[in-house]
Amino acid sequence: MNAIELTRVSKIYRRYSGRQFATLKSALLQLSLLRDLQPSETFPALTDVSFSVPKGSTYGVIGRNGSGKSTALKIVAGITKPTAGTVRVAGRVSALIELGAGFHPEISGRENVFINGIMLGLTKRDIQHRFDEIVEFAELQEFIDAPVKTYSSGMYMRLGFAVAIHVNPDVLLVDEVLAVGDEGFTHKCLDKFAELRRSGKTILLVTHSLGLVERFCDEALWLDAGRAEAHGDPKRVVGAYLTAVEHTEEQQLAETTARAVDAAVPPAAAERPADPTSDMFRATEGRWGSREIEIVEVTLLDRTGQPSFVFHSGDAMAIRVKIHARQPAGDFVFGIGLFNADGVCCYGTNTFLEDMIPEHLAGDADATFSVENLDLVEGTYKLDVAVHKRDGYPYDYHRLLYTFRVKSRTHDVGIYRPRHRWTFSANVEFKSERG
Repeated sequence: MNAIELTRVSKIYRRYSGRQFATLKSALLQLSLLRDLQPSETFPALTDVSFSVPKGSTYGVIGRNGSGKSTALKIVAGITKPTAGTVRVAGRVSALIELGAGFHPEISGRENVFINGIMLGLTKRDIQHRFDEIVEFAELQEFIDAPVKTYSSGMYMRLGFAVAIHVNPDVLLVDEVLAVGDEGFTHKCLDKFAELRRSGKTILLVTHSLGLVERFCDEALWLDAGRAEAHGDPKRVVGAYLTAVEHTEEQQLAETTARAVDAAVPPAAAERPADPTSDMFRATEGRWGSREIEIVEVTLLDRTGQPSFVFHSGDAMAIRVKIHARQPAGDFVFGIGLFNADGVCCYGTNTFLEDMIPEHLAGDADATFSVENLDLVEGTYKLDVAVHKRDGYPYDYHRLLYTFRVKSRTHDVGIYRPRHRWTFSANVEFKSERG
């Protein structure tokens, strides 16, 4: 039996254009009611979306901002009606969407608990029975009789969450509300969700936390631009979504790099550092050099040899530099510098530092710098690529013109992610996964 069923649901929002009128009378007087008060455009927030959530299961909805996730949840909650299609929800619903939406700032938290609880369908007796549990869960014992206007945003949200979660719903709708407190409170929320799951409640979860969907949900739906792109096994759906996100990032980074290279105007060589290992901390974007030896193309390659701007931590990466020497040269050095988005140098080297003594270079040539394991933490990085003489005289220097991104499902911090492992004595135990 399904607790939630959406069948070919569409939701169209109207966007108005043209001059707005203060009153209906003013529009009529202008003889332009139909022309100016009718929508000139429509925006489809959802288009022909169907999915069902079996009773007692947990269903995750993922997608980019503006993909229609919250609209779908509001339709299930009855906050808004679909433009087309049918919606069926079985049982009492509690929606953790706009927490504390009914709170009055001038009255106390205690009074607001009763008002909000009644709005969510509880009786006064139900609230009295659960009041202490609600306040303890929200961690507001010392402040429950203070006016809500004196609460911090975190306190306000925690109280709204605590009321909604203690309604004892058959169907719980959750929209990105796990960031309502510190890490300890987040774990408490997850424990409460697990308790509801064990008691056979149905949970519909909208979130950007893909790891939470994979660990917590029985099935998942990916929405994109208001359309259902994939649904089913959470790991498969999340994988498809990440692939699409990376494709979009590839396009954006390619455009960013192309604009940076096109806009780079070479100033006088003496004004900039020539060697990417001599003054790496002056992270100013640009290009300079004599162009006697010119860098004509820089391509980042993935492990299959295909051009890419998005890599995963631990992947292989190669930087292929195509060059053209106008005249044969016997003094040349190839250099690479790697920076994070803050301009901090992560690594730099050149062929001369690595004991490669130049001998001859003529015409068109390639130089490829290969990394077997890109052991960087997740983030955005930029490249220096240079060709210069051994004394630093620049032929062609590209400073921070090439941008790439490293992705990782492990959200560690810093820059470098060394290969590592943990070992523990027998009396230290961990669960197989978080959740």
